[in-house]
Amino acid sequence: MTAPQADPPRVWVLLGEKAGDNQQVLALAEALGWPFASKQIVNRPWELLTNRSAGTTLAGIDRRRSSALQPPWPELVISAGRRNEPVARWLKKRSGGRARLVHIGRPWAPLAAFDLIVTTPQYFLPTAANIVHNRLPMHRIDRAQVRTEAAALAPQLGGLKPPYTAVLLGGDSGPFVFTPAKGHRLALQVNALIAAVGGSVLVTDSRRTPPDASAAFWATLGVPAWRHDWRDSTRPNPYRAYLGLADRFVLTGESMSMLAEAVAMGKPVHLFAMDDPGRWWLKIHNWRTKPLSHRLAMAFGPRRMRRDVARIQQDLVARGLATWLDAPLSGDSLRADIDPGADVARAAERVRALFKG
Repeated sequence: MTAPQADPPRVWVLLGEKAGDNQQVLALAEALGWPFASKQIVNRPWELLTNRSAGTTLAGIDRRRSSALQPPWPELVISAGRRNEPVARWLKKRSGGRARLVHIGRPWAPLAAFDLIVTTPQYFLPTAANIVHNRLPMHRIDRAQVRTEAAALAPQLGGLKPPYTAVLLGGDSGPFVFTPAKGHRLALQVNALIAAVGGSVLVTDSRRTPPDASAAFWATLGVPAWRHDWRDSTRPNPYRAYLGLADRFVLTGESMSMLAEAVAMGKPVHLFAMDDPGRWWLKIHNWRTKPLSHRLAMAFGPRRMRRDVARIQQDLVARGLATWLDAPLSGDSLRADIDPGADVARAAERVRALFKG
């Protein structure tokens, strides 16, 4: 982290409902080394209509439940996600055009509306002077903190023997639908992996994990396991502890944040294929609103409005940073040479450049 400069700009970070977006904007803000204020933005149910039709407006947010937006206006606004774009542009207008806007991901507004965009391969953004292309989402994982949480959880694992394989269950996202059949198939592949490498598994699901898919996974899993149910509020979330304890990871692969954090640990990562290759339209679960709308957008939408997380998965496999779970098991190559902060450091340097000269 860079030491604070004498007179840093006034920085506002816009937080929304998506944890992955929030982690990225906070990671970038912290990497700058400048003081910043976090502004929680709560959207109204009809925000898509007002945001797309009215442009630069606060009509889509619930101002009573959101953080106060009042002078002195920021000189730098960091945002992520479609819902906070209009807020960032509204703030720039209120600042008399002086505020610099940095957006993470893929904006819906014209690209020129932002001073800097930090994007990743699942989006199809062009090469441009105001776009930073990172290979993975930014994260806030600190290896020292991970080790501390891992040491605290280890005595609770009872008789489970290492090596530990952390199984991180995601859920429905875009074209991926986590069905009971896929939960069953995932468990069979985990069983086969543990038969080959030994040890036991540490499993956690997530907010997006369908209960029936999780149930099918557990009904089929036949190896020693420690289970955490994200709905259980009586126990702390062991996710960071898993990152430290695990000797390898198995991920459903649709969460870019989980992928980035697992890869940052420098340990073997196995991806479970959640897609439906071939004639996907013959599978009834693909006719739900979200997977169907995603496939239509990919087929007919403008290129820069598309999203394909398979691009990141394929890049990780091509670079030897991950393997497919159903691929033949070969020798592991631990990637201790990975710099987990490289992407955020690159983006932070570009943000600082906006205030030089």
